[in-house]
Amino acid sequence: MSNLYVISGVTGMTGNELARKLIATGNKVIGFDNFFASSIKTVEDILDSELFCFYEYDLNSIEQMQQLKQQVQTDGAAFDKLVYINCAAVVHTEHFYHVNRTFETNVLGMKSFLDQAIELGADIFINCSTSEVYSMNSWGENGVSESDYITLANAEHSQRTSYAAGKLMTEFFMKDAVMENKIKGCSIRFANVYSKNELYPKHIIPHIITQLKEKGSVELLENSKVNYRTFLHNEDSCAAVIALVQSESALDGSVYNVATDEEISIVDLVKLCAKKIGIENPLITFNGYRESDPVRRLLNTEKLRTRTGWKPQIMLDQGIEMCLKEKES
Repeated sequence: MSNLYVISGVTGMTGNELARKLIATGNKVIGFDNFFASSIKTVEDILDSELFCFYEYDLNSIEQMQQLKQQVQTDGAAFDKLVYINCAAVVHTEHFYHVNRTFETNVLGMKSFLDQAIELGADIFINCSTSEVYSMNSWGENGVSESDYITLANAEHSQRTSYAAGKLMTEFFMKDAVMENKIKGCSIRFANVYSKNELYPKHIIPHIITQLKEKGSVELLENSKVNYRTFLHNEDSCAAVIALVQSESALDGSVYNVATDEEISIVDLVKLCAKKIGIENPLITFNGYRESDPVRRLLNTEKLRTRTGWKPQIMLDQGIEMCLKEKES
């Protein structure tokens, strides 16, 4: 038995590894991306596979999405299930404070992609959301869980919250579609996914590695003096997606946290990366300040673990080594 998967944002951090894992088990993947924050290089090792079909499409292009729809209609009948996975998103922090930069792709694009899946009779839709919806209240004694109240604290003072509110809206689209029996599916709140294939140093781990390798020192925001985070390797993030696809009872419109509980300060993260490179006592300077930046982001993943059996396999120490090895090659 094999399925047909349609993946938006397929060259991004979760999308490319997801495609790789799916075709390795005999599934067909139709993936597309507009390279807003990625590159064809992340999937170049599978481009020649007969099970992978790639298009340079934009989620917001009506014409291109119509072409995608026709391709899915042509291929879909040959497979047991049709599964849509929305990995496309404007995720870089620099865009969070600009409403229009994130709204079209994150909200309207997701909704049209979901509508296409429903129109074609897709069996499953997985909506990749974000832990940003927890706003400034993203920690607790055991980490925040999906059932905790979302306050979007002081939203009127933070343009950044517009990004979180948009992603939260997609979760309601997903829940509503399931409640109306249009499709099965769920939403996933990822926390700080990183990847050895991330080519652009806009997220913290590639930023640290790039600066250490190029300058032997790292410049961070003032927030980093106190901030703590957990980091989820993209192999574990896509393993969670696959686990949910394979757990029919979990596809009830629910939201699932996907994260590790291996918390580390940003300063200690620099020291860990430096140690792996062979730099002792790296120079860390602080410049600039980001408003509405939570001190901690710790998620409770008991719901996902209980319903699917998923748990993270790659600890941060190993993940950093994987990133460094890719950087060297």
